[in-house]
Amino acid sequence: MDTNQTTLVVQRYLDELAVARGDDDVGPIISALLGQSVRRLQLLCNTLLHRGYPRLARPPVGLQVEDLLGAVVERLLKALRETRPGTVRGFFALASRHMRWELNDLARRLDHRDVPFDVHAIDVAAPAESDSGLGTETKRMLDAIDALPEDEREVLELVMIHGMTHEEAAAVIGSSTKTVQRRLNRARHVLVETLGFPGMGPSRSDGPGTLDD
Repeated sequence: MDTNQTTLVVQRYLDELAVARGDDDVGPIISALLGQSVRRLQLLCNTLLHRGYPRLARPPVGLQVEDLLGAVVERLLKALRETRPGTVRGFFALASRHMRWELNDLARRLDHRDVPFDVHAIDVAAPAESDSGLGTETKRMLDAIDALPEDEREVLELVMIHGMTHEEAAAVIGSSTKTVQRRLNRARHVLVETLGFPGMGPSRSDGPGTLDD
């Protein structure tokens, strides 16, 4: 299912959810909504895990995308009974938050567990950081991203973290690609000023970005 079709189908279920009453009506709608958006959710889980939390994908955790997706779907099954986003934009923003919360919970638990020392598991190429993958610089970056205005943070996450093209991000937020580019450049400028990362300056690229662009 292409992005535009997914957007239309997801919006239809969100409209149905907005007027549903009672568990008998809400449950099937939520299940259908998640079923229709599962491919996009899987892509988002894969991108966020391997770009933002790569050490969680390696031992001792060895988190698989399917496991993260299952946990996020379980979170959304509960959350959507209380929080009913009215737009596709709001739905994927809610999903993104629960992905980060799930990964942060795993990272915190890993930081506080006693992991047996294995000399053969030392990664000499990795920067000195927590085994969770949340090193000092990564934490600073995530804090800075969370502090951005909502519109700019949303576009930055869609393009640079979830790997969407500007056209895909525009479809999700119901805006033009020029608006996406403008918000992305503003967000990058703020991060450059806050973090001093010159590689995150404004870009004219129309493709998906990365945190290293």
